[in-house]
Amino acid sequence: MESRHLFTFLVVVETGSFTRAAQKLDYAQSSITAQIQALEAELGQPLFDRISKKIILTDAGRRLLPYAQEISRMHTMAEVALRSETELAGALRIGAPESLAAFRLPGIIKEFRGRYPQVQITLKPGACWELTESVRSGELDLVFLLQPETEYKDLHTETLIHEAMTLVAPLGHPLLELAEVLPLHLKDETILHTETGCTYRTLFERHLNSHGVFPDPKLEFWSIEAIKQCVMAGLGLSFIPMITVQSELAEGKLARLHWNDESQRVATQIAYHHKKWKSPALAEFLSTVQKHAAEWRNGIADTKTSLFST
Repeated sequence: MESRHLFTFLVVVETGSFTRAAQKLDYAQSSITAQIQALEAELGQPLFDRISKKIILTDAGRRLLPYAQEISRMHTMAEVALRSETELAGALRIGAPESLAAFRLPGIIKEFRGRYPQVQITLKPGACWELTESVRSGELDLVFLLQPETEYKDLHTETLIHEAMTLVAPLGHPLLELAEVLPLHLKDETILHTETGCTYRTLFERHLNSHGVFPDPKLEFWSIEAIKQCVMAGLGLSFIPMITVQSELAEGKLARLHWNDESQRVATQIAYHHKKWKSPALAEFLSTVQKHAAEWRNGIADTKTSLFST
């Protein structure tokens, strides 16, 4: 069984098309077809069903897929192992929810790229449940998660920092006069939410619902930046991570309500498959992550003091 046939099989699965696979590999489409046919002939079973111009994995194709992925990983491991450490290269596939991608990862990636410019980094956004599935399947090497501290039996997880959450309002909002905002006070308020499936949105809604509060209407956004701008414009309130609004709070563009977030607290975690081989690139990236996480934790006390004193 030729490894190049397996690699071609993986690219066809990834792209969902013989034509797109040929474009990605810079092959003639006939070469892609010939390689897949050779693999099918060797295995004695079809790997794809061709239905209405679509290709769908057969049962044999689905059973072959994890083995082809493992062979591809072993091939990459062999290549990296033979490179000099001074020529650290390769690729890293990382996932993170939007808030972490925008406010936690830039410094990490900037430092890492400065030291290892030959390593290609692909960053995929997504909800936490999507990211955990992607790291399980091998689609991603490492994911950052923003959720209550969670352990998975098939993933190595590590908590980097416990994230403060905050309920923000436009300047001059009447609820700013209260010493403590309770769920009942939000009964008639418009809440600007992140997308459905967001962990901290779910925690916040459960907390309100447990007190018999179901605020309506509510608006849903895919972007933290869009939420902040709409809160500043007076469209409503929003419950979001403190790291995403520190600048706006410090500059007096947004106001922080006195809200007890104890039941809605989350942490920034990293996760990767417990069977995942740590390539030199991944090991160095994890080292960079640990360095930045220590800096985040060392800055917690000062950040909390300054925010609560305003």
